[in-house]
Amino acid sequence: MRLTRSLFVLVIVVAGALLWHRQAPSPGHVAQTAPAASASEAGAAASLQNLPAYLPPEARDTLALIVRGGPFAHAQDGSVFGNREGLLPAMPRGYYHEYTVETPGLGYRGARRLIAGGNPPVVYYYTDDHYRSFRRFELRR
Repeated sequence: MRLTRSLFVLVIVVAGALLWHRQAPSPGHVAQTAPAASASEAGAAASLQNLPAYLPPEARDTLALIVRGGPFAHAQDGSVFGNREGLLPAMPRGYYHEYTVETPGLGYRGARRLIAGGNPPVVYYYTDDHYRSFRRFELRR
């Protein structure tokens, strides 16, 4: 009985450590180099100069990663956003993808997200309250 309980605790600790490691880069983590930007990526990157004033500075970093195709710090970044709240225009499943906007000082993902609509994205939505409200914007090309 004691061995079974110890084994169970060990499995839980290892699983938790693996999940934490997937979500948070290690202090010595070195980001992979993204491939050279295409002409459309270069145009999108240039449009990052005219972002809405309500976006936090960290949203610019997230948008640059979206334009480059990553790499992203969180496994959830780039996953399909289901629009279960129904606050965004109705589109087929897979149209929207979500990305984390880092919040300084937090050790977890926080509430801030960018939702990109289209492939490649043609419209973006920002939420700072974990999907309770959204503000729409586009990148000027």
